[in-house]
Amino acid sequence: MDLFAKFVESTSNPIADLSRSIHGTAAFPRLTGNIGSRMTYKGVPQVVWSLNNYLGLADDPQVRALDIEFVDRYGLSAPMGSRMMSGDTEDLEAFETELADFCRKPAALFLNYGYQGMVSLIDALLTRQDWLVYDSGSHACILDGVRMHNGRARGFRHNDVERLAGVLARIERERAPDEAVLVVTEGVFGMSGAVAPLRDIVALKQRYDFRLLVDDAHGFGVMGPTGRGTGEAQDAHDGIDLYFATFAKAGASIGAFVASSAEVVWRLRYTMRSQIFAKSVPWPIVASNRVRLDLIRSRPQPRQRCWSIAEALQTGLRERGLEVRGTASPITPVYLAMTAAQAGEFVETMRLRHGVFCSAVSYPVVPPDVVQLRLVPTAAHEPADVDETLEAIPAAYAAMTGRPAPTPAAPPTVE
Repeated sequence: MDLFAKFVESTSNPIADLSRSIHGTAAFPRLTGNIGSRMTYKGVPQVVWSLNNYLGLADDPQVRALDIEFVDRYGLSAPMGSRMMSGDTEDLEAFETELADFCRKPAALFLNYGYQGMVSLIDALLTRQDWLVYDSGSHACILDGVRMHNGRARGFRHNDVERLAGVLARIERERAPDEAVLVVTEGVFGMSGAVAPLRDIVALKQRYDFRLLVDDAHGFGVMGPTGRGTGEAQDAHDGIDLYFATFAKAGASIGAFVASSAEVVWRLRYTMRSQIFAKSVPWPIVASNRVRLDLIRSRPQPRQRCWSIAEALQTGLRERGLEVRGTASPITPVYLAMTAAQAGEFVETMRLRHGVFCSAVSYPVVPPDVVQLRLVPTAAHEPADVDETLEAIPAAYAAMTGRPAPTPAAPPTVE
């Protein structure tokens, strides 16, 4: 069979099968205007809840001015080549020292991108003799790391510590002395806003021999008293052996990092293929991320404002009878009884009639006949944005279905 015909006609991806009907609306929509809580969609002003811009840094005047200054000073070409061959800089090494200090780990390694960084990190750490144990609700970057792992992999039910303990007990009985175990989970799960029970997972180290890798992309800068992440929020940070996070969320930038022991980080410099065989990050991004890290650690007000907006939004939604289930973070999931076919029409109604822009996902991310709205509160939002949204969601649902927004009959869980 011809490869292109087989690829185009494949029915293995439900989202791809829906692509013609959702393109430009539920998928690949176009927002215009300055990044912030107010932008424009198809010429209609919007309150925007779809930006991972927790601390409002994307449109912060100080940050924008420095971004421009750094691009003017360094350009986008330098440094040329991979970091190992010709792309290392004093700024980058200083940045890694600052990251390690903030995360209270001995050392840190800055990575070009979060997605490729996680996949490559798992690949570098494990041999085919080792065991990889992962939360089944993890982000695609972790699941793709699982797929690339040539050794043994075992999933456990999302946030189920007893299931994890059972998996670890079975591995303990089966594994040879030279077989190591890595447990991987997210800190804050990016779609649902659920938080991993890190304190309980760390406690399992008293019974089982494993190392813990936490992807805290949505927790870094947001969770914990000082923004050090989900481990800090649960007083479990010291038990995290490899702390991974990105600057694409709270930092409103690009790039990622892993913090761990000095020996492990040094070894990763020479074994992570995604870093060795890729061009080093442009100098302005490193300089800008240093500014962002300094703001995260020195300005608690944006984090506090983000949480204030999140609490107002989540409380208001619940008071109106809408289902906000499972979140323990600013990420706000709203579950509505609706078919996947109705999801595109609903988000368009929200945007074009009510001026509220949020993302929506349907089966297979959530069960059939359930649609999940995903709202991301940020420090850039105002109380008026919350008020408009609290009116818009039930009004749009009633206009489309002719009935009040009900609670879905089944819990929206994904194994």
